[in-house]
Parts: sequence; C-alpha cells; structure tokens
Amino acid sequence: MSIVRSDILAALARLQLPDGGDLVSRDFIRAVTIDGGTVRFVIEAPNPDVARKLADIRGAAEQIVLQLDGIKSVTAVVTAHEDKAPPPNLKIGGHPKPQEGPTKLPGVDRILAIASGKGGVGKSTVSSNLAVALAKQGRRVGLLDADIYGPSQPRMMGVSKRPASPDGKIIIPLQAHGVTMMSIGLMVDPDKAVVWRGPMLMGALQQMLNQVQWGELDILIIDLPPGTGDVQLTLCQKTELTGAIVVSTPQDVALLDARKALDMFSTLHTPVLGMIENMSQYICPECGHEAHIFGHGGVELEAKKLGIPFLGSLPLDLSVRLAGDSGTPVAMADGPVAQAYADLAAGLIASDIA
Repeated sequence: MSIVRSDILAALARLQLPDGGDLVSRDFIRAVTIDGGTVRFVIEAPNPDVARKLADIRGAAEQIVLQLDGIKSVTAVVTAHEDKAPPPNLKIGGHPKPQEGPTKLPGVDRILAIASGKGGVGKSTVSSNLAVALAKQGRRVGLLDADIYGPSQPRMMGVSKRPASPDGKIIIPLQAHGVTMMSIGLMVDPDKAVVWRGPMLMGALQQMLNQVQWGELDILIIDLPPGTGDVQLTLCQKTELTGAIVVSTPQDVALLDARKALDMFSTLHTPVLGMIENMSQYICPECGHEAHIFGHGGVELEAKKLGIPFLGSLPLDLSVRLAGDSGTPVAMADGPVAQAYADLAAGLIASDIA
C-alpha cells in the first residue's frame, strides 16, 4: 500500500514536543511531498526562537517517518515564520516642531538658497543645472526642492523613486547626476495637488531639512518657491543660511519682483551673495544671430546699483528645456550652455560661495 500524506502526519503526531503537544496538533508541518520512497516536509515554527528549539527534534521527526513501510529517505527542514515589519510610517507635513533659533545641518558646510521674486524666470532650472555643474567640478552637492506646491526637481533630475526610511524618521535621499537630492514631489502623488496651510508647509520644510540624511556636503542648494512667503520666512529664521542668490530675467517686470526678494532677504538679515541673469540672450541655431528676447544686461545693472555681486548670465536655449523635460540637466552635456553653467560654478567656487 502506498504511503499518503495522512500516514506521514499520523507518524509525526506520535512525536511529543518538550513544551507540550506535537508537531501536527501545533500546526507546524508544511509542504509534505512524497516521491516514491522519498519524503520531504517542512517544520515551520511561529518565530525564530521556537525554530531554534525545534531544530533539536528535526532528526527524530525524520527517523519516525523513516520507520514507515516503503520509505527509503526522509528530509525535514526547520524554518520560522517571520512577520515582516510594517513599512515605516513616514508622513510629510504637519505642524513644525519647536526649535530655538537657526539650526546648522550636521555635515553640511554651506547652505545656499536660490530665489526669485516671481515665477517663470527659470530659477528651478538654474538650481538643478548649477548643482550638477558644481558636482562635475568635484564638489559634494545636495539639492533640496523647497517648492512645496509646485515641485519640479524630480522631473528635471530624472528621479521618481520614493525615498527610503529605515525607522520612519530618518529619510534617505536619492542620488542623481552626482547630486544628493530631496523633494516633496518624491513623497506625494505627482497628480495630486498639495493643499496645505502655512503651518503644514513649514512643517514639511523642517522635515526635509532636518530628517533627511544629507551626509557630508560642501554645499546644499535650496530651490525656493517664487515670491516672499512662508517657506522663505521659515528658512531664513530657522536655518543657518550661508546666503541667497537671486535669479531674474533682464526685463523690467521681472526686476520689479526681484527687488522684492532682495528686500525680503535684507529684512531677514540673510546675505545676498549675488544675482544671476537668466535667459539673457538667444543664439539662432540656423544663422547664429544673437537676439535679446527679454532684454539684456538689466540684472547686471541692478546688481551694480545695489552693490551686489553679479555672478553671470545664462542663455535662452531649446536644449535647456529639452534636457529638463528628459531628466538629464543640460549641464551634464557639452556645448555652450553647459559651458555657461560650468563657468558660473567655477566662479562660485573661486569666490568661496560654493
């Protein structure tokens, strides 16, 4: 008569456990297979501690089954059922935690805020490309996307993976193009609007600054949202900023708002380290003609008038948009636009800003 599974279980039920019961009544037997005269089964314990105790009776379980007629070999394996720990409950948002005065991020040498008085001047594009250009010149660079309502750095830097957290508190940032980066856009549904009041917004900024494991950085670039609101106020009052750089296009309308950003930093006693003129000129790829679509030189004149360093001008070029949309900043490539960012980065390093 052929051996069936019930015969195996009946034999194992005769083997009493030291702490009471048997392998069958305790529901420890799994995956019984019978192949001719060969029997295999698994003794699955509820946890590793019980599994260590059952290892001592594995041999006895094999021997009691081997005594059945027609059985030539028996193999038992002891395993433990281990409940996986639930994923860390890392929730971004909520009211900020109290802190006394500005804090310095451990391991971060300089913190540089990239700001603008208004949207549409390419501040985020400048931030991502400047971070990449500095990294290419050997600096250890971090990039924090502080635009809570309109985070664009995940797309520009070509990352979409959710950051990990080993304990639900510490956030492990992502790496892209030699830059350590973090954005609220990596933590929320990209198709959902962030509808938060000021306190939640400030709490999220505090988390991304203080809970992210930035590591050792020469410089952390913070891409601020446009305007002069809660994020700027929180950052300047709660973080030891090295200083700010204001980005503007050359035309008078953009400079009107850039002046407001400069006044904000003055009011908050944050040093303005310089101004950058973005979209300064356009070179036709067909004929090489240079056109100044948004004017030219306005930012440099404003910087001279205010006694602020003028850090350089950046061109308007189709490659900037294409590179940003594809997730590979134009500063990673070769060509005149990449060189403009390389020159800007070299200037910041030479001036001891970065």
